[in-house]
Amino acid sequence: MTTNVIGDTGVLTGRSLRHILRSPDTIITTAVTPIALMLLFVYVLGGAINTGSDESYIDYMLPGILLITIASGIAYTSYRLFLDLQGGIFERFQSMPIARSSVLWAHVLTSLVANLVSVAIVIGVALIMGFRTGASLGAWLAVAGILVLFTLALTWLAVVAGLSAKTVDGASAFSYPLIFLPFISSAFVPTESMPAPVAWFAENQPVTSIVDTTRALFAGQPVGSDIWVALAWLVGILIIAYVWAGSIYRRKFS
Repeated sequence: MTTNVIGDTGVLTGRSLRHILRSPDTIITTAVTPIALMLLFVYVLGGAINTGSDESYIDYMLPGILLITIASGIAYTSYRLFLDLQGGIFERFQSMPIARSSVLWAHVLTSLVANLVSVAIVIGVALIMGFRTGASLGAWLAVAGILVLFTLALTWLAVVAGLSAKTVDGASAFSYPLIFLPFISSAFVPTESMPAPVAWFAENQPVTSIVDTTRALFAGQPVGSDIWVALAWLVGILIIAYVWAGSIYRRKFS
């Protein structure tokens, strides 16, 4: 049974990836907005922002930009899932001898690959703009692991939205709050500079701990307790979204 799930997921993931290769503009579009934000903040606004540290502003804000890149990219997962539902592809798959879970996992793994490519593009542009890091190989692997977990957690939320949406616009609109969440965090300015109620929200929402952990890893500094807070948020959201998506999927196709 496990072999069937892995094999079926591999075949369906290949199908989804071929669709993306035929229209790579989705990856390019996903990377354009965060790159534009980097240019805006670094070359226009960055000089007026006091981060309270000696590091360059692009080093400070890159972790938040990477999260925005992923939050932008998962909207396409919801969109593609919704189109498959409307096109009757899911019903066709139900009549075939394939593992049911493989249909959703194919969309999730496609999202993971596409978003990691977008993240790599953004990091490449950041390096051109002056981003520098003394992170060790282990720190880079830790950053990669956090970004993978973040992508998986948000992608399963995208699956929930794609399965529940009534319109194309509704399928992708859910990502807008996720894209703006880093702006109310420590991603671009220290939370100490915010009004007390806003600072309280910023310090107690998931993005801040994820950003602070990633920033510390890039800087080669101790991550402290932030990494455990970040992992608790990511694993918790991932489990809830996965169970929620599975429940909706079973109700629709039981």
